[in-house]
Amino acid sequence: MGGLHRFEQRLESMISGAFARTFRSAVQPVEIAAALEREVDNNAQILSRDRRLVPNAFHVELARTDLDRLAPYDSALAGELIDQLQKHAVGQGYVFPGPVQIGFEPAEDLTTGRFRIRSEALAKVTHNATHTQVRRARALVEVNGTQHPLQPPGLVIGRGTDADIRINDPGISRRHAEFLVFEDRDGGDPRIEVHDLGSTNGITVDGAKVPRATLYDGAQVRIGTTTLTVRVVDENSGGPWGV
Repeated sequence: MGGLHRFEQRLESMISGAFARTFRSAVQPVEIAAALEREVDNNAQILSRDRRLVPNAFHVELARTDLDRLAPYDSALAGELIDQLQKHAVGQGYVFPGPVQIGFEPAEDLTTGRFRIRSEALAKVTHNATHTQVRRARALVEVNGTQHPLQPPGLVIGRGTDADIRINDPGISRRHAEFLVFEDRDGGDPRIEVHDLGSTNGITVDGAKVPRATLYDGAQVRIGTTTLTVRVVDENSGGPWGV
């Protein structure tokens, strides 16, 4: 508990004990820190003898009363929790697929003093498309909260530096899959296909493992542990269908 005890001392020192007094009869920050450490411990996936992949996006669900008490300090607490979790990861040989994120959310079924944690691995996504290209695109692919234009002739998804969209997911090959985009000559919606490029783990489209597939608005392509969602833009509404 040495690391968690030092975490608690840092919090009290940082805000002159106000945080501790606020949470005296509610959820304690050190309890959340310990639960986050258990969450990564329980979800670690072996990459090699010395490295294990763990989630990097965490949702801390609290009763409304606890969430209201937390509101003045949520940014400070999130920062300290992230720092504590990163130190724990170094000590255990854990690897985060992207930046660590911690958010606090209300849960109507929880009572004061109780909380739960949901986590997911969100790989860091890198691309070269500009905001203007995204805004003008007839089709998009959404990855971990980011949007990328799908324009003819298409683009390559992978972990390597030569991929058009680079995803830091160890389950993704350097050149994993290719999206092909074909414009309709009559001005209709573009035709979009995805092809596996001989990757180690293959691709799935809407849950089915396939070597290639024609995609539609809302189709989900999964590579490694990352899900990519295709959006076809409705020119009349100015945004993706259904949004």
